[in-house]
Amino acid sequence: MLSSMLSPLLFPAARWHACRWLVAAVVSMPTLCLAETPMITAHRGASADAPENTLAAFRLAWDQAADAIEGDFRLSADGEIVCIHDADTKRTCGVQLVVADTPFPALRDLDYGRWKAEAYVGEPCPTLAEVLEAVPAGKQFFVELKTGPEIVEPLCQLLEERKVNLDSLMIIAFDESTVAACKQALPSVKAHWLTGFKETTKGSGEWLPTAATIAETVARCGADGVGMQGRRQVIDEEFVAALRAGEVGEFHVWTIDEPADARYFAELGAIGITTNKPAFIRSSLEQP
Repeated sequence: MLSSMLSPLLFPAARWHACRWLVAAVVSMPTLCLAETPMITAHRGASADAPENTLAAFRLAWDQAADAIEGDFRLSADGEIVCIHDADTKRTCGVQLVVADTPFPALRDLDYGRWKAEAYVGEPCPTLAEVLEAVPAGKQFFVELKTGPEIVEPLCQLLEERKVNLDSLMIIAFDESTVAACKQALPSVKAHWLTGFKETTKGSGEWLPTAATIAETVARCGADGVGMQGRRQVIDEEFVAALRAGEVGEFHVWTIDEPADARYFAELGAIGITTNKPAFIRSSLEQP
């Protein structure tokens, strides 16, 4: 009714009808989406809801439509590759055992689920072999190596014995020498060097490492890209442009649990968003 009252006053009839058509067309247009939604990677599994680095968390991640899972791996005293983030078991099990000094059977006897919820009481520490078996066809697996290069040989042996599809793997590590050893032993497997950021002086706005340093490290260890702590005060268009100029082919970010942050990094071109909440972050990226 308002349009019929205003049109004779403000617009010639023909122009008003054209304008009204244009407004209707714009309103009915679909909301623009990201050119390519980044891979949603479940950090230690769906760890907001289930105990981290357990088969329960990884299975829940698939139920929550994650594209990939990320798990942390160390060597036990007897050479088993086990899935645990910390160097010891205190935080998740309440018992102080150093992983590298403890045989696998002793690690296996601990309860890795009780701390999270009663529903997960008795959840054991899985091996890499068990996690590999829990990865469905077509899904990806980010294998974070928490040790030095000594883990690479047993890793290669396991992958060969299990005839693992290497295209489904991404190896990630903070230790540059570990990344280099992986690329030498497994050149066809993608690898990202991982880095956090530290402000040189509180409030200075100067953060390390710089994009140039990241590019140098990636080149030196032969990585295919970098996995960066998702700090918006560091990573912006200029920072990403500097990475590209340094021939860093791709990047992913961790650990992102807020929708605004996920969209920010997706729009900057991150190939992956690592999150504790895969279903929530996927839903938020798919919203208008």
